[in-house]
Order: sequence, then C-alpha cells, then structure tokens
Amino acid sequence: MFQIVESFGPIALAILGAAFAAIFAGMGSARGVGTVGEAAAGVVAEDPGKFGKVLILEILPGTQGLYGLLVAIMVMGKISPELTLAQGAALFFAALPIAAVGYFSGKYQGKVAAAGCSMVAKKPEQSGKAIIFAAMVETYAILALLISILLIGQV
Repeated sequence: MFQIVESFGPIALAILGAAFAAIFAGMGSARGVGTVGEAAAGVVAEDPGKFGKVLILEILPGTQGLYGLLVAIMVMGKISPELTLAQGAALFFAALPIAAVGYFSGKYQGKVAAAGCSMVAKKPEQSGKAIIFAAMVETYAILALLISILLIGQV
C-alpha cells in the first residue's frame, strides 16, 4: 500500500477510498439482497399474492450499495491535480464509515428482512412490522452515510 501512495500519492488514496466505499457497501447490499431473495422466493412460491409485501423487504438491503456509490462519486468529484497528501488521506478516511457500516448493515439488514419474509408468510397483515424491523438496521447505514458526507465536505 505504501508503494502505491509513493507512486501515485494523494490521488491514489482518494481513489482507494472511493473504491472501498463502492466495493464494500455494494458487497453488503449484494449479500443482504441475496439473503432476502432466497426467503422471498420461498414465500412467493407458496403464495404469489404476497409478492408486493416481500418485494419491499427485498429492496431494503440494496440501499447500502447506493450510499457507497454516492460517497464514491462525491470523493471522485474532489479529486484534482492539486490534491495534497493530507487531502487525499482525508478523502480516503472519509469514505471508510460507509464502506464498513454499509457492508455490515447490508448483510445484517438482509438477515432481518429475510426473517420478515417468514413473518409475512405466516401473518401477511404484520408486513409493516417486518419492514420496521429491517428499517432499524438501515438507520446505521444512514448515519454512516451522513458522517462520510460531512467528512468529505470538510476536505
């Protein structure tokens, strides 16, 4: 890693931060959406009329990937030839909150939403509660997104 910093300097650090935000938050979303998709497919196979209720649960873990993409775009927008090493490092570290929290919240939101699919299968009228349970995990991704945005704004 130090070789990269020496060779490419601050721009490499900023690009690495943008890549981490997009990659790790995207991986968390992919895992979460995959987990819910498996559960939702089982529910819909038994009762196709529940598709709309489980679709909402399926979508929820996908937002972390979007948050990571947003942060990556914001970091890339700050890159210029005049970027100092301190600014490059600051952009790298600013991307880390959504990279880490995006990964874990996407993964665990998928587990909660998959459990919500089981709830919908047994008691479809409880789908609102299932969505609320999954949305609670989303709160931490939103907080991480906010921190990343605020940190990028300071560079």
